[in-house]
Amino acid sequence: MKEKIVSDLLKGILEKNRRVLSKSITLVESTSEKDKNISELLLSNLPLISRATFRIGISGTPGVGKSTFIESFGLYLISQGLQVAVLAVDPSSPITGGSILGDKTRMVNLSNHPNSFIRPSPSGGSLGGVARKTKDVISLCEAFGFDVVLVETVGVGQSEVAVCDITDIFILLLQPGAGDELQGIKKGIMEIADIIAINKSDGKNKISAEITKSEIQSALSFTHPKNSFWKTPVHLISSIENTGLEEVWTDIKDFFEKSKDLIFIKRKEQTEKWFWASIEELIFSKLTEIKTKQESIEILNLYKANVISHQKAIENILSFLKSEI
Repeated sequence: MKEKIVSDLLKGILEKNRRVLSKSITLVESTSEKDKNISELLLSNLPLISRATFRIGISGTPGVGKSTFIESFGLYLISQGLQVAVLAVDPSSPITGGSILGDKTRMVNLSNHPNSFIRPSPSGGSLGGVARKTKDVISLCEAFGFDVVLVETVGVGQSEVAVCDITDIFILLLQPGAGDELQGIKKGIMEIADIIAINKSDGKNKISAEITKSEIQSALSFTHPKNSFWKTPVHLISSIENTGLEEVWTDIKDFFEKSKDLIFIKRKEQTEKWFWASIEELIFSKLTEIKTKQESIEILNLYKANVISHQKAIENILSFLKSEI
């Protein structure tokens, strides 16, 4: 039965059936054991991708215009003959599942285009778990045939680090007058950015945008480059006027050309990292589950009564944990 379901899903993905892709993603996101078993079999049987694909992380400060940029940039990429998928990572929103649920209604042209696909990533409080599932969704989208996967993060903070571990290149969006905001952006975020784009660089913002560009370039001169072969470029863009998008795409292709021998290695390293992260997440989840079980309570009571030592209590808990995994 399980094999038949997976066979039908694989057939639908290869035939570029979007309903099947959505169903497959829902299975990957599901927390039920039944769905997990099906999704694991599905992921392990996805065809190998021989063509070049682009995994691009995007983030920015609040109000920077991420939705507008993603729509304009996505449509530009489609005009270049590419198919584009957009995903969102938002571990902080257990109700909405990601800001892109709201943004999707604002990206009408992109969401309605036959060569695009927009999907929020699952929420659930665990950043590692969210990003890991997003990594699996990326694999599904690439197997489906998407050339570019844009992974949006919500806010500027810890999520960027996780997204860098599932993408190849990271774009940081800022806006004119962001000089003051640089104080609020963690230094690490600046250092992990491969490209910085100043959005809304149009109309009365043009002069301010130029000043901001100079401030950012100055700030970058004091940061340690993430890659020896790459100096982070700063672009002035306007998602409304569609200016600067070509330059951003040119830099992305240039980055991939210069790092093409490293991309494969990086993706292997990312897979290894998320493999161990998945194990840690499973162990922590099971540990949380057994805390309230009678066996754990009895071990804890014996320890508190000084009947068993600290080390013995730990060994007993670990032994019980092992039996539950």
